[in-house]
Amino acid sequence: MIGSGKQRFGALALAVASCFGSAAHAQVATGDTSQKKIALSNSFAGNAWRQSMLKSWGAVSTAAVQDKKVAAAPAFTTAENQVTEQAQQVQNLILQGYNAIVIDAVSPTALNGTIKKACAAGVVVVSFDGIVDEPCAYRVNFDFKGWGEAGVDFLAKRLNGKGNILEVRGVAGISVDNLMHEGVLAGLKKYPGLKLVGSVNGDWTQSVAQKAVAGILPTLPQVDGVATEGEMSFGIAQAFKAANRPVPAMIIGSTYAELNWWNEQSKNGYQSRSLSNPPGAVSFAFWVAQQVLAGKKIPKDVTINVPLLEISQEQLQAKLSATPQGGISDVTYTLPQTVALLDKK
Repeated sequence: MIGSGKQRFGALALAVASCFGSAAHAQVATGDTSQKKIALSNSFAGNAWRQSMLKSWGAVSTAAVQDKKVAAAPAFTTAENQVTEQAQQVQNLILQGYNAIVIDAVSPTALNGTIKKACAAGVVVVSFDGIVDEPCAYRVNFDFKGWGEAGVDFLAKRLNGKGNILEVRGVAGISVDNLMHEGVLAGLKKYPGLKLVGSVNGDWTQSVAQKAVAGILPTLPQVDGVATEGEMSFGIAQAFKAANRPVPAMIIGSTYAELNWWNEQSKNGYQSRSLSNPPGAVSFAFWVAQQVLAGKKIPKDVTINVPLLEISQEQLQAKLSATPQGGISDVTYTLPQTVALLDKK
């Protein structure tokens, strides 16, 4: 679980660096997958994170096809973010002869019947980000609950354990949002001086978050901190600014707009930290699917947590300079790096 404080974040970074440093010794499965087809089934593409995820998938899959690692690896995105639509999409991929499906699922449970059919047909299923709990599927994810709890730890440290907290959640009903909310509640239990005074859904989108926060602010007392779930901090800040309220402490997302806003505010003494789930980690899920097809034995009874991306105040300017305008700070995985992390686990 991702904990609070610079020591834990530093230890995480050291562990990841150590893992990547041993990538040359990873046990890469070498079975021939040159004729295999891997598909991405994506439930939603309405924010910068999902758009960046799709770009990362496109980059890793294009290179893998060129290198003859696989025969094809297209991405498919549903239009309505609905269970029935994604279930039909997966069924179509089974009929079209895909050997593996990486799925960012709309629900952790509602697709289980369809996933079971895919496994019964011999299809390797790797759930990523929005994971499923069907036992036949592999699970690649982030420690979302730990992320939510770490955000509260950060607020408690900044506020000396006392203050009013507004929670800005993601998309209602999505497993990721539920896990992060659990983390926020777990964090608040540790700090009785922190009081939750309101909660809204920002849908992991700047404009939606801004509108939602603007709507609830007139009903709230002073807000000292915001517990948020990535890619919404810029919209949240704009809502406070429009209401002529000071922007509270919060963990910042990793989009260019958020990092640039944070950098500008830091000139006036605003100190923060960014913690996010890099969309490029979909490359990790891709290589998991390829490696299973190549014969690597990976357990299905555990969730493989990909490290979160942390940006400290000291790293901000360098990370901002490396992030394209309109883009997002990111991490991608090569095949050796993926296998090194798998073997370390």
